[in-house]
Amino acid sequence: MQEFTMEEIARYNGKNGEKAYVVYKDKVYDVTDSDFWSDGEHMGLHEAGNDLTDSLESEAPHESSALDAYPVVGTVKK
Repeated sequence: MQEFTMEEIARYNGKNGEKAYVVYKDKVYDVTDSDFWSDGEHMGLHEAGNDLTDSLESEAPHESSALDAYPVVGTVKK
């Protein structure tokens, strides 16, 4: 499985044809094909290319299991 730095993840922001990746608990998810992540933005609350761990645990109206629908493409390099 590929390892990414957070600097690399930031490039996958869903803008200008880039893929849209998000991080949750050090796993990197590809949300590119999701209708919920149009142009790298989710419901005006979250942007692709970021670690969503804290916001999913404190702000999201859904469980983190919502990410189970998306492929894990890597992990965050420590």
